[in-house]
Amino acid sequence: MTILYIHGLNGSLSPEKRTILEQYGTVISPSIDYHNIPNAIECLYDTYKNKTIDVIIGSSMGGYTGFHLCKLIQKPALLFNPALASRSVEQQTPITPSNNGNNISIVLGAKDTVVDPKGTLNYIGDHLNTDQHIDIKILPYLEHRIPVDVFEEAVLKFLKNKRA
Repeated sequence: MTILYIHGLNGSLSPEKRTILEQYGTVISPSIDYHNIPNAIECLYDTYKNKTIDVIIGSSMGGYTGFHLCKLIQKPALLFNPALASRSVEQQTPITPSNNGNNISIVLGAKDTVVDPKGTLNYIGDHLNTDQHIDIKILPYLEHRIPVDVFEEAVLKFLKNKRA
């Protein structure tokens, strides 16, 4: 399995989270300069559209990017606190298919003060497509940063359901 991990704004994939993902396969985690690449989604699409990618995992700005990229390359996605409703750095959002032909799993932190979970839910509601299967899990104690144990549990559940 090949996992494309998309980090958030000014972020990267931590060694601990990389170790968790590597249990399931090959991990690709490109460094993305969202400040200077306003068309990051299109660039990622051009880079990975002809490569074997099995799943996309993203967090925050990477969740926003992953949400749109998974529709372009038609792969399942696991997104943590995706910045769907608003972002501090604007990105060009390409026109995408209405669904990815797979599942999108979203983990939201109810205590997130960086990416408003209500705004994310409103965005999903406003752009709801009955053909797109979306699982949403809201964790009442979760803030913006995803602790390793929460990450590991969500990845395990997501990949287990993907195989079923």
